Amino acid sequence: MQRPEAWPRPHPGEGAAAARAGGPAPPVRAGEPAGLRLQEPSLYTIKAVFILDNDGHRLLAKYYDDTFPSMKEQMAFEKNVFNKTSRTDSEIAFLGGMTIVYKSSIDLFLYVVGSSSENELMLMSVLTCLFESLNHVLRKNVEKRWLLENMDGAFLVLDEIVDGGVILESDPQQVIQKVNFRADDSSLTEHSVAQVLQSAKEQIKWSLLK
Repeated sequence: MQRPEAWPRPHPGEGAAAARAGGPAPPVRAGEPAGLRLQEPSLYTIKAVFILDNDGHRLLAKYYDDTFPSMKEQMAFEKNVFNKTSRTDSEIAFLGGMTIVYKSSIDLFLYVVGSSSENELMLMSVLTCLFESLNHVLRKNVEKRWLLENMDGAFLVLDEIVDGGVILESDPQQVIQKVNFRADDSSLTEHSVAQVLQSAKEQIKWSLLK
């Protein structure tokens, strides 16, 4: 597994480091708060990962910082992202000072969100790992029906890729091995399984209530 600190940091010399060196600050994208470009580099590169159906309803989501602290704000953000991306053939979007990479599969849209200064290739590696891992777990049926029936496995996959916003793994084969190990591990008690299933049910409930 590649350690988080081994990832290449994007845009060396940008932000606060460039300011201390007396160099010019990097350009700010239209509509982007200038303060976001002045943050120190961090291992916490992922702001959110979520999966929506083809109507824009949430199926699975995890947020790793307080950019959107409430469920209402998260849902509004997801709606805006879906409206911006669902009818385009691109794989990357910029919205509200954030970089978003995404991929569609049948009736699903998968999204990985990072800051505006994050390396798009790094975000894309997380998205690709998520899709390929789910493709294995769902037996090559990356679609809404199979995702809902295997939501516990989907959460396990995501937890192996990102933890608290830090990228842990980008190799889908490693993710699959670890998910299989956790599923077979005797430490995965009935109680812990119940917790995973309850979390999945909560995600589904919010999707249906929207």
